[in-house]
Amino acid sequence: MYSNCKDVKRHCGGINDKTNNNIYYVRHCIQRVFTYGKNTRMFQAPDYTEAVSLKLSEVLADIGVNTRMILKRRRSMLLLESMINMSSSFCNMLQHYIMGSQVEGTTTLGLNSDIDRVFRLKMHRVIQDWSDWQPGVINLLMIQDHSVSPGYCRLQVLRCDAPLPLPECGIPTFFWRTDRIGRVCFRNSFLSMLILDLNGVVQHGVVQHGPACTSEDVDVVLAFTCTTWPLQARQWLHQQSVGQWPTDEIKQYCCSSDCFLVGVGGQHGSENEDLEWRISTCLAERCLMYNLNITQIRCYVLMKMITKTFIDPLFNDVISSYMCKTVLFHCIENTQSIIWQERNLIVCLSLCIHYLYTNILNENCPHFFIPGNNLMRGKITPEVKPVILDILQHIINSNGVALLGIKCDDLGSRLQLKFNNILICPFRTCEDISKKLLKYVTGVALHVYEGSLYFGSHYNREPIQVLNMLKQIISDLVSLQCHGLDKTARNIVAPKFCTKLGSVLASFDIQQYNTISAEALKWISLGLNTDVASSKLKLASMLYCTGQFRRAEIVLCDIERHYDLKTVEPLCSNVYVGDTRAQAFNAECDLQIEEAMKCIFANCVQFWPCEVYCCPKELRQEMFRSTEEDKAFRTIDDMWMDTAEVDSLTFLYFLQYKIYSHLNKQEDKRVALSKLTRTIEQEPRLAHEETALNLLGQCMEQEHRPINALQCYSLSLNVRRRNNAAKIHICRLLSTFVHSR
Repeated sequence: MYSNCKDVKRHCGGINDKTNNNIYYVRHCIQRVFTYGKNTRMFQAPDYTEAVSLKLSEVLADIGVNTRMILKRRRSMLLLESMINMSSSFCNMLQHYIMGSQVEGTTTLGLNSDIDRVFRLKMHRVIQDWSDWQPGVINLLMIQDHSVSPGYCRLQVLRCDAPLPLPECGIPTFFWRTDRIGRVCFRNSFLSMLILDLNGVVQHGVVQHGPACTSEDVDVVLAFTCTTWPLQARQWLHQQSVGQWPTDEIKQYCCSSDCFLVGVGGQHGSENEDLEWRISTCLAERCLMYNLNITQIRCYVLMKMITKTFIDPLFNDVISSYMCKTVLFHCIENTQSIIWQERNLIVCLSLCIHYLYTNILNENCPHFFIPGNNLMRGKITPEVKPVILDILQHIINSNGVALLGIKCDDLGSRLQLKFNNILICPFRTCEDISKKLLKYVTGVALHVYEGSLYFGSHYNREPIQVLNMLKQIISDLVSLQCHGLDKTARNIVAPKFCTKLGSVLASFDIQQYNTISAEALKWISLGLNTDVASSKLKLASMLYCTGQFRRAEIVLCDIERHYDLKTVEPLCSNVYVGDTRAQAFNAECDLQIEEAMKCIFANCVQFWPCEVYCCPKELRQEMFRSTEEDKAFRTIDDMWMDTAEVDSLTFLYFLQYKIYSHLNKQEDKRVALSKLTRTIEQEPRLAHEETALNLLGQCMEQEHRPINALQCYSLSLNVRRRNNAAKIHICRLLSTFVHSR
């Protein structure tokens, strides 16, 4: 709407003061947008802008930016947050939070936003006033004076026995050092170093990225927490807004929320850069995002799409999503709420782009809660600035036409089709989002379960130690006083521990008495419905190992009846199995997460060494797959190789073959063997194909087909050269052949 940068400077009053709180010039800019906008074609034709806004809203709804999918994203991520916090691995040291676009519901498949995870350290207490000091814990005092920039602080270490500074003498310099006036302050590099050593929190392939450690699509940050609202942000609580947003109630909630202290990433430019900690108000920001309407959320998504399409290819990370969010907050705060309607989406987007333009022009994007903190400090160079301004100018002047150039989620193409009245199906995209969310949350539930077991006890510990650990975990879960999503998370996680406890008890019973006690069966029954097959297959395996073949047959028939190959998705917590192409599965993903876990997922079946007597002898060799040489090539992600793990579908047909052999049901046995063979040949998503081939090879040996058995073992070695029990089977088979000759 402005012809050049000089026009913008003139109409915005030429404000260059980067230290003011910007509140008045923000309102001035907004007034100018509506005043000077009346002279443009867009505002001369209100029907045009309204039609574009409504069509654009429809397109955004089709790609998942609609109320239902936003709430689904939020519920999924908050449920995931609750499950991880329930893990006994972290509950004594860490508190887990999910932040950013995924938990806000402000992303799309095309934007592919990272999952930002914050782990709060519980052993330190951060205070802002000496009166808040507590004995017996590590107290850290926030220093927020003229020596630190707005939005940052130092953390002075206090004594544990008295509210006094820690003396300078005898200080371990790795954790802290003194500043210029002799205060002992914590180094911000401490958390970054610590997070790289947290096995299980971050997987292999971790990359340091500022204060975060990135692994695949997950950013993990360790942080200290202060339970009181930052001093630097308290002026915001009394600030009056044009649109009466945020409300006093929201402000009160924000004021009562924790703030995080995270290590500063990159070059901050301070002489004490290693002592400065960034104040993060992301919990309060999450609250604000949850109180936006659908038009405001769509504005934010569009801003991210615009930066990804037009700016990031030229200058990556110059305009961050966080800046876009901050711009949105300022615009909402300084406009009447009635403006933010679907029919005004283009107008609202133009308003946000104008404010972003002004921020770049002044090289100042004030933090929403701490205006003195300039988010653009050091970001906008003289080479970058005019190019970005020209891009934004073009988008503003295009009256929405520039949106047709957005390839993210095919937004431009979809918008063109909408205007041509060509019907497009929105359901496929929503199904894809649901599938991705469901698989991710279900996978994390498995990791939480197995992570708790791993941190509490190694796979090879004595059964009595594992039993005591499982009983303690279950007792802790039962004693939790929780409601809402926390209760749902407990109901998802707890039954898995019950099945594991029952299996360990049953293994002990089978070893001693060749039977299964009532106590073991009781615990097993509590977890039978965690998914379609895995827990029931464990029960069938126990029955098979005790010679109860007919009871095992009944259990297997029930599993097969519910294992719909068109719907059920295999899932493994240790090996990626790929995505399904079955439309029936996609359609079922719209179920509530906890219900979908039970009826459309089949987890792999895993036996620990302490469960060995519940496991058929043919599968037990998998526990000894690794030679000493093989172990040298394993990583922490391969710890599961000390167990026997097999895909549910493979194990189902293998158990059927063995049971029908004992029951002398020759035709049923032949059918089971045929299904096992066909599954291995045709199923592309087997997590443990080498184990399946090893089981098939042993079936071939039982069928007196040693050549076919050897072929199976050879194929197994082709799948996994190291850490493969096929070597044991080949040696045994050749030894048997030599002795028989």
